[in-house]
Amino acid sequence: MARQKILGILLDENCIGYLPQSYFHVNRKSGTWEILFVDPKPTRKIMSKNPLTVIRDNNKFNGTNYTDWLRNLRIVLDYENQGYIMDKPLPQTLPMGPHLKSVRHSKDGMHHRKVRSIILASMSNDVQKQYDRLDDVASILQCMKEVYAIPDRHTRYVATKEFFRVKMTEGSSVQDHGVKMLSLVEKLEDLKVGLENDTYIDVILQSLPPSYDPFIVNFNMNGL
Repeated sequence: MARQKILGILLDENCIGYLPQSYFHVNRKSGTWEILFVDPKPTRKIMSKNPLTVIRDNNKFNGTNYTDWLRNLRIVLDYENQGYIMDKPLPQTLPMGPHLKSVRHSKDGMHHRKVRSIILASMSNDVQKQYDRLDDVASILQCMKEVYAIPDRHTRYVATKEFFRVKMTEGSSVQDHGVKMLSLVEKLEDLKVGLENDTYIDVILQSLPPSYDPFIVNFNMNGL
């Protein structure tokens, strides 16, 4: 996957010698990435925030960022193994032997209430007030889609334009830049833009400032 190659370029521990100031140390656990921010001073180590909290706080829906918000919402819910709630309506009842049990007391019902709360909490206060009267997750998402969804063609154009034009400022955080580029790649993949992995990598390398030239040469020559 292109996203793993990106992490290999900017965040992998093998690249530490080529990264100025600070770097990521990435550990694989259960197929996920755990990120440790390391300060240039060796005596100070700062653990990153819960990545789900960061995603939620940095991507609250404000009425203008529907596509980004929906993508990040699914990332959070998939991590919690509750992404399926976004794709199925909530039934009114479930069969329980000779009796009918209210769906609100079922496992799906509990997941549904949790997902509904996450969705509402990920909105700005003004937007939240428009949807907190709706009980069904599917109804909330459908109403939002009708109001805020942008045609895919324009979304692809905007996302592609941003990806090819973004540049890292000399002296700024390579971590922040790496996370931003990873987010843009995921957006393009979700939109099925169809770029090759090598194209993703070339654009990311070209987005780095001149101080990374030795790293870029080493990467291209030796394939870190």
